[in-house]
Parts: sequence; C-alpha cells; structure tokens
Amino acid sequence: MILVTGGTGLIGSHLLFRLIKNGKAVRANYRSKDALQKVAKVFGYYTDQPDTLLEKIQWVQADITHIGDLDQLFHGIEQVYHCAALISFDPKMYKTLVATNVEGTANIVNLSLKHGVKKLCHVSSIAAIGSPKMDKEVTEDNEWNNTNASVYGITKHDAELEVWRASQEGLKVVIVNPGVVIGPGFWKSGSGSFFTYAAKGKTNYIPGGTGFVSINDVVKAMQTLMESNINGERFILVSDNLTYGELFHKIAPKLGVSSPTKKVSFWMLELMWRLDGLRSSLLGKRRRLTKAMVKGLRHQDIYSHQKLKKVLDFDFEDLDTAIDFCCSKFPD
Repeated sequence: MILVTGGTGLIGSHLLFRLIKNGKAVRANYRSKDALQKVAKVFGYYTDQPDTLLEKIQWVQADITHIGDLDQLFHGIEQVYHCAALISFDPKMYKTLVATNVEGTANIVNLSLKHGVKKLCHVSSIAAIGSPKMDKEVTEDNEWNNTNASVYGITKHDAELEVWRASQEGLKVVIVNPGVVIGPGFWKSGSGSFFTYAAKGKTNYIPGGTGFVSINDVVKAMQTLMESNINGERFILVSDNLTYGELFHKIAPKLGVSSPTKKVSFWMLELMWRLDGLRSSLLGKRRRLTKAMVKGLRHQDIYSHQKLKKVLDFDFEDLDTAIDFCCSKFPD
C-alpha cells in the first residue's frame, strides 16, 4: 500500500488521482472533512465519478505535527509520498513553518524507518536550492546559501536534511524540487492566485520571474522516480523559465481579459513591503509582501531540467496546454 501525506493539497490531490487511476492501493491523511471536498473537486476536473474514486482511498485523520496521530498511518505501507507542507513567506510564521515542514518531515521519515518503508518521495521546492554564481543555470548541485532565502525556503531546506539523514540510516529516498506548479483547483493560493489576479483585468504586474511546471509533469515524475531503481537523488521539476509578465500574457487572453502591461517599480515594492509590515503589526494580519520577497524579484534564476530529462528521458508537457486547462476550469 502507498501512503500520501498532504493528499488534500494541489500536488497531493492530483497524485492521488493518478495513483488511483493506475490501480494502486492508497492511504492518505486529512485534517478536516471539509478538505476532502477539495479533493473531490479536483477529481471532478478529470472524471464524471469523483466520489467513486474518492471512496477507493483509505482516509485517516492525522496531523503530521502530532506524532501520536501518525503511527496508524504506516501499517502495511511500502511507499510514502510526502507532499504535506506549509507555504508561507511571513517571518512571523517561522516557528509554525518549522513545526510543519521540518519537524513534520522528521516524523514521517522516522516512522518510515520504523515501519520498514521501502522508498520515500519527498516533495521539496526550488526555494530549497541554492542560487547560482555568475548568472548560471540553477542545478541540483548548487550550493545552499540562506543569505537571501525566505523563511519558507529555509524550512524546506532543513526538511531535506531530515530526508538525507534518513537516507544515511537506510531509507531509499528521492527528492523532487518543483517550481511554481500550474494546476487547477486552489485559486486563492499558490499558482491559482495568478489566475485569480489576471481574471480581474489588472494593469500592473510584478517584476522578476521563476521556474514553472505543470501539475501533470510533477505527479508523473514522482511516480516514475518511485517505480525506478533511483535512490538518493534530487530532481528539479521545471519545464519553463518565465517572467511574471510573460506568465500573465499567457493567462489573461485565455480568461478573456487584457494582459497587465505596467511593471511595478522597485521603489514602490520597497514602500509596499514596509507598509505591509506595519499593517501586519497593527492588525495582526499575515504578511502579503516581505523584504525577502522583494529581493527575490530583483533577479530571475534560471532552472535547469536537464538531469530529469537525461535520467528518465522525460518529456515535459507544453506549459501552454496546462495553462489552457486551468483557464477552462477557472473559477470552478
């Protein structure tokens, strides 16, 4: 049997759909029953019988930060896909990020060792990979440097260290580092927020850019790596390196609105992150923009996918196809 943590998120829900369609026996954890409706919605994008597929999953209510909840998840498990994580760039959330991303990962790998799991796939992020020198492409071999890293990136890097530690203790592992994942169903967070923003016909867009990849490529790569003999390796999952302006230019016309044309200036961003910090302090709200985020917008790292293409002979999906599909489903 296969265990998927974080099965109610974007990557986890799409992975569950792929595994079930491929006839796999799957167990997944959830924290609230409301979250299961999100999975059913994702399944509904691809099938007329989402509830039938949902019933094939063995659901267990458990939080990865509560070790007492987790032992029940691992009985009879041979493979683990660890997708559960918290995404936040707010420095005030650092302790919570550590609890979920680092300590939660430690719980998963420790129980995998305890129960004799054969192999684990850990979903990390390109945020956990070091920046290149001299404007070179970012590869899996880049040296980590947390000087300008976000709190999210730091905790995802530290989570990887827990996985590598388990690898040294005998657990077979693979790590994937996806870029921004383009997929439908979560329109208020992650890549979904780009579609929500574009749909409003906004005229401004942020500078900078990053690596993007379709959700189909992410789950395909994960399953292929898990079913291979590959062990102790990490892989960047990025199909296209785009500026945010280029991304909005692809999304907006498919939603029937004009593309944003005005790049937000850096002096404005510097002002905005300070005002956002003040708003957060006075009202107790989560940060929307931080100093580290603005620094990250001053350059665009270019991510290489050559390792995955070479090792698996992997063909990436046309990102325009993934964007078109998302636009056809927006806003549910």
